[in-house]
Amino acid sequence: MVRIKSDEVDRDNSVDKVEQILQGAMQEFLQNGYAGTSMDRVAVAAGVSKATVYSHFQDKEGLFKVLLEQLASKKNNSIFGTEPIGKEPAAVLHHLGTKALDLMNSDQEHTAFMRVLIGESGRFPELAQICVRAMIKPVAETLTQYLAAPELNIPDPEATARILLGALVHFHITQDVMHGRDIIPMESDRLIDALIHLITKRAD
Repeated sequence: MVRIKSDEVDRDNSVDKVEQILQGAMQEFLQNGYAGTSMDRVAVAAGVSKATVYSHFQDKEGLFKVLLEQLASKKNNSIFGTEPIGKEPAAVLHHLGTKALDLMNSDQEHTAFMRVLIGESGRFPELAQICVRAMIKPVAETLTQYLAAPELNIPDPEATARILLGALVHFHITQDVMHGRDIIPMESDRLIDALIHLITKRAD
């Protein structure tokens, strides 16, 4: 009979508690916004004590930051973890653009979370800055590295990465976050194909 060490059990329980807290926090932030959410409400939603919440997270901002970082890590790994290395630049960019929009458009929780973040950014600018650091900056840096490839012959890879990322985020916000799909409809492939043409035609 295999005996499980007590410290291993404690560690597993701790991971489970953190996941419970994060799920409860997401539920509360989506329902009540940042200002309307309290650590007390998170504890109730998570089914744990308030002391347990504070044992893992110092305050509400820290909890929100971890949620953002978790969401960003999940999205970035999904997008860049399946990059078709070795294919021509147009194919790689089409894959990345399509994957990014598919993930944003299909994830209702992500869309709802972005609404909360945008709505609260005026009163809590530090929350928006957390989003930029955790979600926007890593993607922009990864795209910049790829676009700096000599064969693309792009004079300013960083600015080009910002243009590409900005177009994709703008498309997601206007189409999904702000419910504009019926007002300014456009197929995502049209946007991605146009972006690829603008970026890769210099390499021809």
